[in-house]
Amino acid sequence: MPRTTPLTATLFALLALTACGRPPELREPPATTGAPRASASATPSNATPTAPATATPSAPAVPPAPTAPAPDPAATPCRGAPSGTRIVALLRGSAGVLPRTVRVTVRTGPLCAEGWHYTVLAVAGHEELQAVTRGRDKLTLVTAGTDVCGVEVRATAPAGIRTLACDGVPGA
Repeated sequence: MPRTTPLTATLFALLALTACGRPPELREPPATTGAPRASASATPSNATPTAPATATPSAPAVPPAPTAPAPDPAATPCRGAPSGTRIVALLRGSAGVLPRTVRVTVRTGPLCAEGWHYTVLAVAGHEELQAVTRGRDKLTLVTAGTDVCGVEVRATAPAGIRTLACDGVPGA
């Protein structure tokens, strides 16, 4: 390996320093328009300070027009079909959820959204019973109980029914 002379090493070092430029901590900060620079003189000035220059305001950016989200169908009172009586009959009949001898009162609903229904029932001597059903001509029980936020309701029920069944306060 050839030996480098001290002069060559010094030239390489100087070349490396000049090629990189001044280190960032030794560079002067860029001039700003808002703050006055400090004067190097120690004598106070009798001149009145001037207000800092203000930047000319640019036109405000116009946000893109919001796209309307798809309508979130709210659950609203059903208009006659199904009736609370029909929901109770389903729960007492083929669904086998309620015995025929227990007294039941419809507390909330039925509330409808896109062919789904949500009903809250007061059952004598028991906790409130929530029921989620669907269909118009042929009423089908989706789920019933004190917690009706099951997989089928979370995955396929319209937002209004899902909100009532999963986030709502029973009887409210």
